[in-house]
Amino acid sequence: MFCFQCQETAKNTGCTVKGVCGKPEETANLQDMLLFVLRGMAVYGEKLKELGQADHSNDDFVLKSLFATITNANWANSRFISMIEEGLKRRDDLKAAFLAAYKAKNGTDFAGSLPEEALWSGSAEAYAEKAKSVGVQRTTNEDVRSLREMLIIGLKGIAAYAEHAAVLGYRKAEIDDFMFEAMASTTKDLSVDEMVALVMKAGQISVTTMALLDEANTSTYGNPEITQVNIGVRANPGILISGHDLKDMDELLKQTEGTGVDVYTHGEMLPANYYPAFKKYSHFVGNYGGSWWHQLEEFESFNGPVLLTTNCLVPLKEKNTYLDRLFT
Repeated sequence: MFCFQCQETAKNTGCTVKGVCGKPEETANLQDMLLFVLRGMAVYGEKLKELGQADHSNDDFVLKSLFATITNANWANSRFISMIEEGLKRRDDLKAAFLAAYKAKNGTDFAGSLPEEALWSGSAEAYAEKAKSVGVQRTTNEDVRSLREMLIIGLKGIAAYAEHAAVLGYRKAEIDDFMFEAMASTTKDLSVDEMVALVMKAGQISVTTMALLDEANTSTYGNPEITQVNIGVRANPGILISGHDLKDMDELLKQTEGTGVDVYTHGEMLPANYYPAFKKYSHFVGNYGGSWWHQLEEFESFNGPVLLTTNCLVPLKEKNTYLDRLFT
């Protein structure tokens, strides 16, 4: 295990035994393996685009997969194994499409070299062992490693915002195209200047993605308003919701309307109180508790179901009893 994607990382260098966030070593390795598979998909996706046959059928899978690897989002090993299996199948489908398109255009089979990410195959039993050799430290040159990983971390952030926008029906092809271009670039021997240029482009695409998410949220739920938020509780049964996904918030409010169940936000979901579309619900009471790192105490004291919609989960302590009412 070697994970240094967040500010919590051990000794400001990297987590090597267990994540400070609570992420187990096996999970970290499976996340590395998933990224390895995504890079292989990107290799063929980029080549198809170069042949004029861009394939966007994998865009949602790429966004969801990258999103799953961000800090405090998902530690379910079974889920990562499933995504790796699906990713390998998608990669092989892209490979077949590329080889067919190449032969149709050039009249001969493709005979060029391909990186390991585009070629490796194995059963689920082989993932854990293979993962040990495809992580961050696989790249020995520290400058190259730093630039590649900065790019990958940028892609994870882009994916999170792009996925939130996508579930509301908002997409931009330039964002999806860049995901493939950037991931494929990490399999190539590029110059430092070329890698820096890609990192800078990731910054530009990040701004584009944030603007898209803002458009998606405000077009769907209205422009946020200065709002006084109730921080008290009522006597009714309640559900606590945290995270960033306003679509989940919307669906929860619709499904609980008229049931006698109140809804409270926590942590990152506090801004939902500012959107006009949510203010019409009388059972949307307000906010309970403080920031995400207080959840061990506040989820315990809430004494009701807790819905986590994005990356805000921290591991429970032995004294905590709310696991059976925690939903993700």
